[in-house]
Amino acid sequence: MFNASRAPMHHIDRKELYTSLEKRLEYLQSFLDFGPDDMAALESGSKYLRTFIPALVNIIYRKLLQYDITARAFSTRSTSYEGPIKQQLDEEAPQILHRKVFLRGYLNALCKDPGSKAFWEYADKVGMMHTGLGRSAPLHIEYVHISATLGLIQDVLNEAILSHPKLAIGRKIAITKALGKVIWIQNDLFAKWYVRDGEEFSDDAVLPEKEKEGFIGGRKIVGEGEIEGEVDRMELEEARNTARSTLYSVGTGGVSDSQFYDIAEGEV
Repeated sequence: MFNASRAPMHHIDRKELYTSLEKRLEYLQSFLDFGPDDMAALESGSKYLRTFIPALVNIIYRKLLQYDITARAFSTRSTSYEGPIKQQLDEEAPQILHRKVFLRGYLNALCKDPGSKAFWEYADKVGMMHTGLGRSAPLHIEYVHISATLGLIQDVLNEAILSHPKLAIGRKIAITKALGKVIWIQNDLFAKWYVRDGEEFSDDAVLPEKEKEGFIGGRKIVGEGEIEGEVDRMELEEARNTARSTLYSVGTGGVSDSQFYDIAEGEV
């Protein structure tokens, strides 16, 4: 049994948690025991995780368009707007297709390289951009919808991984644990822009620069949904078949075979 009294006491500078992204990440990763084993699990499982992403993106946007309060944000750029909306969007609307491209790219990056400093800088910037900052056209999404969406992502991916017939139970556990830690760190990097904790240090905080979406420091971090790298075609086809059947079992909302493969082929 773990005995907390025997663990060494680590000093955490409170101000640094609110003024230094690097120090905040160090604390979160240490607290969650996110380390080399988690990185190895995500690296080994990324091929399987990324094949789930096209159908997962469909699930997420069907869910967001299912509620007026989240659907209106694609027209008004705010979940707090309660006035009339000129157009009711569907999944084929240009702005929805555009958002799907970036969500696929973001999820691919999340499953591929969460050990990269640049990725976490971008993840922090994503949080900021949902609070009306860092965009020429401000976007205001209230936090309740952010956390619900992250919860949906984790729920669908967890069941897809744990239901995978080709993965050993040890790998399933390792991938699920590692992915959960990454999602909860991302959740914190959203929450930090919403909560008032540490606001006395706001003058010393460094804000991410305003750049094109998908970029940090002039470098493209999130692409347009592509799966990078060479993957054995037979293994990829088998993984896609498994992803399709697994995600059907957790509720893709009626994604057909042709839709799944049309989207998935665009990822390679």
